[in-house]
Amino acid sequence: MIPLFSAGKLALGSITSAKLRSTLTVLGIVIGVAAVVANVSLGASFNQHFTNEVTNLGSNFIYIQGMQPKLFYDNELKTVENTPGIEGISPLKSQTAEITYMSETKNIMVSGVGKSYDEVANTKLQNGTFINDNDGYVAIIGHKVANEKFNRNISARNSINITFRVGEEEKVTKTFRVKAIIQNPENTVVQAYDDNEAVLIPIDVMNEILGEKDYGGVFAMAEDPATVQETSDEVDERLARSFGIPERDFADKESRPYILINQAEILKQTDMMAAALSSFLIAVALISLLVGSIGIMNIMLVSVTERTREIGVLKSLGFTGFDILFLFMVESILLGVFGGVLGSAVGIAGAYSVETILKLPVVFPFSLIAAGFFVAVTVGFVSGVYPARKAAKMKPVDSLRHE
Repeated sequence: MIPLFSAGKLALGSITSAKLRSTLTVLGIVIGVAAVVANVSLGASFNQHFTNEVTNLGSNFIYIQGMQPKLFYDNELKTVENTPGIEGISPLKSQTAEITYMSETKNIMVSGVGKSYDEVANTKLQNGTFINDNDGYVAIIGHKVANEKFNRNISARNSINITFRVGEEEKVTKTFRVKAIIQNPENTVVQAYDDNEAVLIPIDVMNEILGEKDYGGVFAMAEDPATVQETSDEVDERLARSFGIPERDFADKESRPYILINQAEILKQTDMMAAALSSFLIAVALISLLVGSIGIMNIMLVSVTERTREIGVLKSLGFTGFDILFLFMVESILLGVFGGVLGSAVGIAGAYSVETILKLPVVFPFSLIAAGFFVAVTVGFVSGVYPARKAAKMKPVDSLRHE
């Protein structure tokens, strides 16, 4: 058997002596491997992006929204608050109102919230402080409301007028002092409630203006991320009992007059979305790799035909059929290695560019690069098997006579 080092030198000599043929062969591997590396990286990046989006929604949040008005009152709020595993809670009530600033009026969602809302909903402030027990007619406004809705930007300590619709005909206008501006949120895809385009005021003040006592929904925070689903199920069961739903109907989610979502459920859904997207991207990449491998095989077959006399000379010098097979396989694997290195580099550069443009998390696990390299070598090996066997089976006399 020919030594591996000698086989490598002969293979490198063959590769460098036919630069165009070798370049075309490597190009097929580069395109396929780059597609695999880039698409797998993008899939992992989207998965991380969706996870970050859900995490930004709130701190182990559980959100309950009434399906009809006049549903949640203090008793229901206490039911949620007293559930084991609940660490924080805030009522939430929303209504579209007219916001007037510097003689300019816009229709914007106004929400009444409790003092713990910023913690349970993971609302971060750009400046100022959040609502507390001593606050009256104060407002926390979203980043987009402060900077995009009106011709002039709204700052903390400015005053805005909010006009609420009370009943069918009556309107009530109150002046609120802007206490803080909400930081522009990172999450843009998955949102239970968009603070960026809202105005938050104390819920007691909102109910006082509207002459009501109910809440539209409840934002709660579980103590432990690992037990969000269990805590959510317990909240659901207690609320269902409080609304008189028979235990036999607990499994029927449509029997409730409210909807309940939690962080664990949304993470599960986004994981499924990311997995489906990753599978699609990988399938597209594998098709590219398959096309590339067919091209490699064709070029290697042409190479065998072109080198028929060379094969005859080698056999006449005492090289066995296995030696010829080994030489061609080493050449295919070397082409795969070159293609793998270049393909991985191109794939990483392409994925980085796309992730940067789309503002996605940059994800490049080492296993991804190793997998791309392994795929390239495997493709080179598999694609070279048939041409190498064909070369090994050639008879020396026929090879030497070949024109």
